[in-house]
Amino acid sequence: MGSEMRLDKYLKVSRLVKRRTLAKELCDQGRVEINGKVAKAGSVVKRGDQLVIRFGQKLLRVRVEHVQENVRKEEADKLYTLLEEVRLEHELEN
Repeated sequence: MGSEMRLDKYLKVSRLVKRRTLAKELCDQGRVEINGKVAKAGSVVKRGDQLVIRFGQKLLRVRVEHVQENVRKEEADKLYTLLEEVRLEHELEN
């Protein structure tokens, strides 16, 4: 079990984002933060990091609990703890 992983891959493995290409797009658009800093797709995620993901009218704040390469679908949500989920009134403009 690795202790670090690329952000775009972690988002996909953890099922926070359905496809890696979408995860990369979100990162490229500046919609993902690690510990309060805007992160790139290749940024490193490790246990204890806090991620903020904005997509559509939703903002998710999660804490990374585990970093694993292969996870069964039913266990994906064990990789993180959902700290906050906020519905935004309208799309945030960047």
